[in-house]
Amino acid sequence: MMSRAEVTELVVTRKLHKKLSWTAIAEAVGQSKEWTTAALLGQMTMTEDQARAAARILDLPEDAVVQLQVVPYKGSLPTSVPTDPLIYRFYELINVYGTTFKALINEEFGDGIMSAIDFKMDLSREADPKGDRVQIVMSGKFLPYKTY
Repeated sequence: MMSRAEVTELVVTRKLHKKLSWTAIAEAVGQSKEWTTAALLGQMTMTEDQARAAARILDLPEDAVVQLQVVPYKGSLPTSVPTDPLIYRFYELINVYGTTFKALINEEFGDGIMSAIDFKMDLSREADPKGDRVQIVMSGKFLPYKTY
């Protein structure tokens, strides 16, 4: 049986060999490019139909279909402080603006958190004459802390 890490490596390799985009794979799976990418990189659980659709377009073995349906160990980066420059910028963003996010969310909604479970994201390119920008819109359900 292949490990989940081996499935992720195979997905990335097959995507490159087949010259597929994450968007094209997502269309075959029937979900957003953001969710599908997260699932194929080991952060979400696919249904059997989704896993089989991914396997068809990527020519994955049955072991991969099974692994794509297993609940993953989420948030598993290789180091506690990310070393990849792009991922590190998100870490830096949270270090700089995390208290601002918290203060503004708490002021607007009360004492609670933004769900990463009931969550959606849209990533797009924003044209700018000074250099294109990355636009990421995140939307998570507000979950208030309860008293008991």
